[in-house]
Amino acid sequence: MRITEIRTASRDGVLKPRLDITAELHRRVIGQDEALDAISPYVEIFQAGLAPPGRPSGVFLLLGPTGTGKTHTVEALAEVLHGSSSNLIRIDCGEYQMEHEVAKLIGAPPGYLGHRETQPVITQQKLAAASSERCPLSIVLFDEVEKAAGSLTRILLGVLDKAHMRLGDGTSVNFERTMIFMTSNSGAREMAKARSGGFGFARTVNAGTDPAPAGIETAGLAALRRRFSPEFINRIDRSLVYQPLSRRSISSILDRQIDALEQQIAARLGPRAFQFEISSEAREMLLSEGSCGTYGARELKRTLQRRLLHPLARLILSGGIPEGAFVRVEKARSGGLAIRPRLPRRIAS
Repeated sequence: MRITEIRTASRDGVLKPRLDITAELHRRVIGQDEALDAISPYVEIFQAGLAPPGRPSGVFLLLGPTGTGKTHTVEALAEVLHGSSSNLIRIDCGEYQMEHEVAKLIGAPPGYLGHRETQPVITQQKLAAASSERCPLSIVLFDEVEKAAGSLTRILLGVLDKAHMRLGDGTSVNFERTMIFMTSNSGAREMAKARSGGFGFARTVNAGTDPAPAGIETAGLAALRRRFSPEFINRIDRSLVYQPLSRRSISSILDRQIDALEQQIAARLGPRAFQFEISSEAREMLLSEGSCGTYGARELKRTLQRRLLHPLARLILSGGIPEGAFVRVEKARSGGLAIRPRLPRRIAS
């Protein structure tokens, strides 16, 4: 990893080199440069000890269509800061759509049925566990916040403004050493119309054209103002609109997913692992089939599983890929993919 010249103080006060947060995020997330550039300064402010007291170190609302990298950005930041993409607290707001379900988040107050059995999802101890020796900053993600019940939104008002949440048992949680992210698909239809000129998501990624960011951002922010109150919006540091992925971005993601599949094969199969290569025609077929404006990178992942991973799994189970074989993936005449294992040449004794 690249290290900058800047040094920051660790918990024991010793200066140590700091990762270039922006560069590391760009290395992990494709096609959302403006959003990544907006997030990293807040991490640097915290690292420099200049974060404002009495409120979270950063509050972000990530807007945009599904499959554009909103949740992946938060996971990438956790990996950069703590070494693991799972080192964060994730709240699926779809589980808190009813008012009574919010008690699962903060715990039932004394006197209510199930008070002792209902443990809060967020506590001070869990926040501390989401940090690491590498960085004391905890990351909290409220996924699909537009689905949350009104009482959860009201709880968030206090958290975003005063970095304070009161639990059902009367204890409080301090969020000063946290960065809070909220994702939302609000306005996805309006953004689709802005992208395609009013007729839904066009498959412009297949035509090689890039989306028009200005109209998409306007549509996303307008949907934000319709869904959330001014008091709520005013407590957000940055509202970031994620653009639909261009064909160039989808192509880069395809390369990374193929590399990840190779690493997965090597890690899972051990001595039975094999190498494979994909012809340019087969890669183009995967790219065309997996490029979908409606579902973003998720459609590409499904295409790889359906067209490549499942046939490879069947060949492995049937013994069709001998140990040490080399697999060539080509476009078949029928329109699908042809997977052809090649046996290694025997060395003459």
